[in-house]
Amino acid sequence: MNRQAQAVVLLLLGGSVLKASLTDVYLRYVKEGLRPFLVAAGAVLVVAAVMTLAHELLRRDVVTGGPVGHDHGPAGGGHGNGDGPADDGHGHHEPRVGWLLILPALGLLLVSPPALGSYAAGQSGTVLANQGVEIYPPLPAGDPVQIGLLDYAGRAIFDEGDTLRDRRVQLTGFFAPGPDGEPILARMILSCCAADGRPIKVGLSGDAPAGLPPDSWVEVIGRYTTQRGKDPVNEVDIPYLQVESWQRIDPPKQPYEQ
Repeated sequence: MNRQAQAVVLLLLGGSVLKASLTDVYLRYVKEGLRPFLVAAGAVLVVAAVMTLAHELLRRDVVTGGPVGHDHGPAGGGHGNGDGPADDGHGHHEPRVGWLLILPALGLLLVSPPALGSYAAGQSGTVLANQGVEIYPPLPAGDPVQIGLLDYAGRAIFDEGDTLRDRRVQLTGFFAPGPDGEPILARMILSCCAADGRPIKVGLSGDAPAGLPPDSWVEVIGRYTTQRGKDPVNEVDIPYLQVESWQRIDPPKQPYEQ
């Protein structure tokens, strides 16, 4: 891989980062607040690639007696002083493994891998194991009141459901098979990026969704129940929701819970 090829790969990589960060695609991989850093990083890569290409093209013109007007003559191969074509960046190649850098760029430009879903949730234990006991304030007004899965799970497990009793809640997440194939509602939580994503899981009872393929996004309305299960991955309690109604929805723009 010569310098021109390196610059092209760098340009593709920077362009793919810019494309993802200037649209909602980046939300599949990192937290929302990281967008300015992604834009800046992509711009730096693109500028570096363009400057490298410009430098190499100008250098080639100088060596071959192009627009600058140098005449190297028939014997101007530069074999004796290192200024000829043999030393213009084509004679020394970097390891071919560098071409692998083009794969993530093409992945973002052409494929756009999806956000973490039911498979990732099944491989990791519920993040509730890392939550500390705290005092939960009363739920806001509304019927049903829309809350996150982590908020519901924390109130159900650590607060024994005291702030959930006699209230209807609305939860949003993706459908995933739970222990023994029972349906669960899940959503991934990021600390920084998809590499550290962990799921929060809520079991479903009552009029629970059935027959949906994994990763189907649903909105469920229900009430707190004392029923609990165990996450087979890390043996942490999973709270349940007594479902009263549900509907299938399109995947949200922000797939991860904030």
